[in-house]
Amino acid sequence: MSENGTSQNNDNNDLLNALNNVDNVKVGDVVKGEILAIDDDQQAIVGIGETGIEGVVPKKELSTKPVDDIKSVIKVGDVLDLVVISRIGNDKEGGSYLLSQRRLEARKVWDDIQKEFEAGHTLTAPVTQVVKGGLVVDAGVRGFVPASMVSDHFVEDLSQFKGQTLEFKIVEIEPSENRLILSHRAIVEKERAAQREEIMSKLQAGDTVEGKVARLTNFGAFVDLGGVDGLVHVSEIAYERVEKPSDVLKVGQDVKVKVLSVDPERNRISLSIKQTLPEPWDGIEEKAPQGSVLDGTVKRLTSFGAFVEVFPGVEGLVHISQISHQHIATPADVLKVGQEIKVKVLDVRPDDHRLALSIKALEEKPQSSDEENGNSNRAESRPRRNNGGANRSRRNSRNAAETSTANAPEESTGFSLGDLIGDSLKKDIENQENNND
Repeated sequence: MSENGTSQNNDNNDLLNALNNVDNVKVGDVVKGEILAIDDDQQAIVGIGETGIEGVVPKKELSTKPVDDIKSVIKVGDVLDLVVISRIGNDKEGGSYLLSQRRLEARKVWDDIQKEFEAGHTLTAPVTQVVKGGLVVDAGVRGFVPASMVSDHFVEDLSQFKGQTLEFKIVEIEPSENRLILSHRAIVEKERAAQREEIMSKLQAGDTVEGKVARLTNFGAFVDLGGVDGLVHVSEIAYERVEKPSDVLKVGQDVKVKVLSVDPERNRISLSIKQTLPEPWDGIEEKAPQGSVLDGTVKRLTSFGAFVEVFPGVEGLVHISQISHQHIATPADVLKVGQEIKVKVLDVRPDDHRLALSIKALEEKPQSSDEENGNSNRAESRPRRNNGGANRSRRNSRNAAETSTANAPEESTGFSLGDLIGDSLKKDIENQENNND
């Protein structure tokens, strides 16, 4: 046989082998591919094993990580493990395949994640994107964290997590659908449970500790003590009256708190901020001595008087009899809550946390028409009775009470009406005062 005939037979055999090998290469197969060339489109031309068939690996299919320049990661002569993605064209003679190293790596990643999931292990990965409804995580493959699984409490701005590397629990895995659902909340809850147990075993009523305001409600503030939250009720925020916690506190604010009680069974810790602050009644005798004049704000009105705040956390009572020289039916007739007024201190009782105040003591007493017409002379012309001494004694006591706070009877201090209306009503008024204090 001639040389030309032999060459033609070899070509025919190569063609037959190639045709047979085309049938042997199937989508999904893992093959060896030798880099034959790198074209101008940043694609690698590879020879598929011993088949004599060529395939193409686009730059984006080289790795699970971004590739800027294909020549920086591969060169001619390299042999890669590749997976067959699809057939290119319908011509068997020029049959070529689209190959991927990235998807083969991803398949291995899915296998590894599946093993971790079955073993109950967690995985650590960076957050690459913040999207509507959650976070995108690069776990070798794309993972998704729903917003409800990001933390153990509502997070309004998820962008704070972008770029962070976090630990996740594998919630759901479905490689065939490229679905990987992760939860960071489960990790946070587990950590907090361990921290809570440790902290609550050490924490005792009476301890003073540092914390950070975690969240605010209408009834108080939750303070993070380093893994466990305690509640500062609104009444324990400050000595002065606080309407809303958000008026005086901010989320993230560092605070010092005193532990009031610890209930491990119910996972509850009661805290107080105000009990770490200076007692507002300390030194009250120096700050508000008897006879001094102070600026105050009307805080509450009752049927028997007005409570006026003269220092933060310090309220005194202006009894109804000390509001005006004129007769008034109720304090609300002349005062309103929030009104700024001046008051005179009639009496100070530091141990009882009581201040007796007066408004009318700072106002000039109006003269009555009887006094202008010489009422005292007419009184002298009346026949004297045997009890005249007693009457004069009572008048003298009343006049002394009005001019001397040191000798003031109880009704002028604002603490009691017993001298005027008897012990029974006296007790009722005292009970009302105690309830309002």
